[in-house]
Amino acid sequence: MLRNLSIRDFVIVDQLEIEFEGGFTVFSGETGAGKSILIDAVALILGARADSSVVREGSSKAEICAEFTLEDQAQDWLQKQDMDSEQGILLRRVIDGAGRSRAWINGAPATLTQLRELGQLLVEIHGQSEHQSLLEAAQQRALLDAQAGLASLAAQVAQCFRIWQAIVEQRAALERDAKSVIAERERLEWQVAELERLALRPGEWQDLLVEHQRLAHAASLIEGSAQALQDLSQGDGSLVERLDGLMHRLEHLAQLDPTLVVVTEVLEPVRIQIQEAVRGLNDYASRLELEPERLAALEARIDATHSTARKFRVSPDELPSELSRLSDQLETLADASNLEELRVREQAARSAYMEGARALSAGRAKGARAMEKAITKAMQSLSMAGGRFEIIRSAREPSAHGLEDIEYRVAGHPNATPRPLAKVASGGELARISLAISVVASNATQVPSLIFDEVDSGIGGAVAEVVGRLLRELGRARQILCVTHLPQVAAQGDEHFAVNKEMARNQTVSRITHLDASGRIDELARMLGGLEITSTTRKHARELLASVG
Repeated sequence: MLRNLSIRDFVIVDQLEIEFEGGFTVFSGETGAGKSILIDAVALILGARADSSVVREGSSKAEICAEFTLEDQAQDWLQKQDMDSEQGILLRRVIDGAGRSRAWINGAPATLTQLRELGQLLVEIHGQSEHQSLLEAAQQRALLDAQAGLASLAAQVAQCFRIWQAIVEQRAALERDAKSVIAERERLEWQVAELERLALRPGEWQDLLVEHQRLAHAASLIEGSAQALQDLSQGDGSLVERLDGLMHRLEHLAQLDPTLVVVTEVLEPVRIQIQEAVRGLNDYASRLELEPERLAALEARIDATHSTARKFRVSPDELPSELSRLSDQLETLADASNLEELRVREQAARSAYMEGARALSAGRAKGARAMEKAITKAMQSLSMAGGRFEIIRSAREPSAHGLEDIEYRVAGHPNATPRPLAKVASGGELARISLAISVVASNATQVPSLIFDEVDSGIGGAVAEVVGRLLRELGRARQILCVTHLPQVAAQGDEHFAVNKEMARNQTVSRITHLDASGRIDELARMLGGLEITSTTRKHARELLASVG
C-alpha cells in the first residue's frame, strides 16, 4: 500500500509530505483547494503523461516521490526487471519546465511504461470521469471482460480477427487484380532468371577486377620481375654479390678490431631478407604467363556484369543482393498468388477466431450473471431498493471485440423496465450505479490501494452515509483513499486530511493538514454548514462521528 507521498513544486503545491496508514482515509476541502491535485500527483508517479503545466509557476521542475510497501506481485515484477526489491518500493519522477520527464524505481532509471506496469499492481484510481465513460459501449465491454477475467482472451480474439481479415483482404485483392499479379510474377521470374544465368557470387566482382588487372599487365609484370631479379642476384655487380663482398671485407676487418662485429651483426639480417626477397621473386616469376584466353574470358565476364548492372540500375557488386531481393519478392508473390491456398488459410484463420470468440462469449455470459447479481445487490443499499442491473448481450457480426455487443441496463425501482445506462435521466442515479460498479470491481481486484476521486458526486443525504460505509468496509481489506465533499462520507474515514489554499510569497499554495478529533469536528462542521462554523454544525458533526460504528 501507499506509505508516503512527497510532492515539491507541483501545480499549486510548493512542498508537501504525507504519511499514510491502511484502512479508509478521506481528503476534504473547499473547491479549488487542491484535493484532486493529490490524485494527479499519484497518477503521474504511476506513469501518466505530463507536460510543463504541472510545474509550479516560478519553479524549474516538479518532483514527486512515493513509497509503497512490497506486495508479492510487485516483488515478482521487480525481480523480473532486475531491480532491487529488498527495501520496499520507492518511485520518483521529475518533470522540468520544458515538459521533459525522468523517472526512477528504487533508484534505478525507469521508463513510463515500467512505471505504468508496476503502478497497475499497486494502485487503482476511480475518478469522476468514470461516470461518463461508463456510458460508452467500449468501456462497458472492457469492464465486463476485466471483471470476468477475460481481458487476455479478448486480446487474443482481437488478434485472431486481425489475422483473419488480413487474409480476407489479400484473397479479395488477388481475385480483383489477378491479371496484374500474374504480370508482376512473370516480370520477376524473368529478372530472377537473368540474374541466375549471370550467377555472380558475393565478392566475385572485386576478384574479377583484381585478376583482370594482373593479366592485362602480365607482359609488364614479367619484364619488371625479370629486371628486378637481374639487379638483385643474377647480373654482374648485383646487389647480393656486392653485399656478400662487403660482408666478407667487414668480417676480415672485425678480426683486426672486434668493435666492427656490431656492424656485421646489423648487416646479416639485411642479407637474409634480400635472399628471401629473391626467392619470393623467383617463385612469382615462375608463375607468370600471358594467358590471353583467360584474359579474354575475364573481359567477357566483366562486360556481361556491367551490362546486367546497367539493366537493373545497380552497381555490379550489388547484383547478388539484388538477386536475393527479387527472389524473396517472387516467393512472396507466388505464395500470395496461390488463390486456393489463400482460401484454405482464410478458413483456418476464421476457425481459430470463431473458437476463441465462442469461448469469450461463454465467459461473458457467466461473468455477466455474476456481475448483475453483485451490482444489483449493491444498488439496494444505495437508495435504489427493488432496482436491478442487467447486462444485455446482443449477437452481432464477427468483429475484433467478439460475437456480441455489450450494453448495461438499469431499472432504478421495482417494476421499472431496465433502460440503457446512457438513458438514465438522473445524474445522481448514474453516480450511484457507477459507485456500485466501482465497489463491485474493487472487490474483485487484487490491487492493494484504491483511490476514489469524488465518485460520490451527485448524491447526498442517507445515500452518502451508505457510500461512506461501503468505502469504510472496503478499507478493512485494503487501503482506500477518497477525495470527498460529503460530510457523511468523510465521517466514516479512519484518517482525515483537510486541504486548503493560502497565500505564500504572493502566490497561492495548497496546504494539507492531518486532522485530530477536534479538527475533524471543525472540518465536518464546515462541510455541513459552509464557511461559518456554528455550535449547531459542530453538534451535528459530533453526531456524525459518533454514529460511525
